[in-house]
Amino acid sequence: MADFLQTGLGTALLIAAQSLLVIAFVMISLLFLVYGDRKIWAAVQMRRGPNVVGPFGLLQSVADALKYVVKEIVVPAGADRAVFFLAPLLSFVLAVLAWAVIPFNSGWVLSDINVAILFVFAVSSLEVYGVIMGGWASNSKYPFLGSLRSAAQMISYEVSLGLIIIGIIISTGSMNFSAIVEAQRGNYGLFNWYWIPHFPMVFLFFISALAETNRPPFDLPEAESELVAGFMVEYSSTPYLLFMAGEYIAIFLMCALMSLLFFGGWLSPIPGIPHGALWMVGKMAFFFFMFAMVKAIVPRYRYDQLMRIGWKVFLPMSIGWVILVAFLAKFEVFGGLWARWTIGS
Repeated sequence: MADFLQTGLGTALLIAAQSLLVIAFVMISLLFLVYGDRKIWAAVQMRRGPNVVGPFGLLQSVADALKYVVKEIVVPAGADRAVFFLAPLLSFVLAVLAWAVIPFNSGWVLSDINVAILFVFAVSSLEVYGVIMGGWASNSKYPFLGSLRSAAQMISYEVSLGLIIIGIIISTGSMNFSAIVEAQRGNYGLFNWYWIPHFPMVFLFFISALAETNRPPFDLPEAESELVAGFMVEYSSTPYLLFMAGEYIAIFLMCALMSLLFFGGWLSPIPGIPHGALWMVGKMAFFFFMFAMVKAIVPRYRYDQLMRIGWKVFLPMSIGWVILVAFLAKFEVFGGLWARWTIGS
């Protein structure tokens, strides 16, 4: 068996199996994310939420997915059919593709490349094309306006996300996610993680992730009172399902990035307790809970407020933080707290 895996065919089958395993994890997680999202909203509003299909309503997401799959696909008469169908597929594929470089444990990663952060940002920045293509191909003013809003919003907050991550790269000396997690390993558990030296940026990253993924209170591309459903107005059935699946997968990706960059990834928060993938998944679930709570309790911003925060508040703060971290790392302040590459990472 070992000899077979060394052959070209064996390597190809192994890569295919690993890819399917990652996709299966993401898609199964997606069902529970939607269920958890709805249950959290219901609890905040003091109602039951999904509770009929399956035990405790656990199969409600499966039923909803099947409903979308079997419904008729309606295409507007004036739509560009090729682009109309390509847009949701592009959004979904790109959202899944970014998971190729996300590690769940030491060595548990599909592609452990040294420029993993660049790969994630390259892929996630392309997702805006799916939104623009969907709005334009629908041949309707409402989807087109929604897609333009979404493009401006995603580009604005990607700048802040990138600058925040540059601070992490400066501290670690690497763009590899596994190296970033290992730089947070220490004898003090959670007090060794980057959330302490990069504390202000944790909040900026979380808020920017909400805006980047069009989550409330920044879901302006699909604000019902203004644009009906934004760039997805003319979509139904499976294409609509692909758009929504891509959006939730992107949200879960942001939860994984927060876990890896600031909260130690698969590292245990308590010294002496074994590290492992369960810690990583648990942290991702916690951050998704925070995403859902924000949606349930925070009112929607106006679009001008959203853009003002991105360009006049977050951008100057993130640039200033990069400059500050560069100085702190260069002079190894507090024993190299911001310069982990000098202490064994």
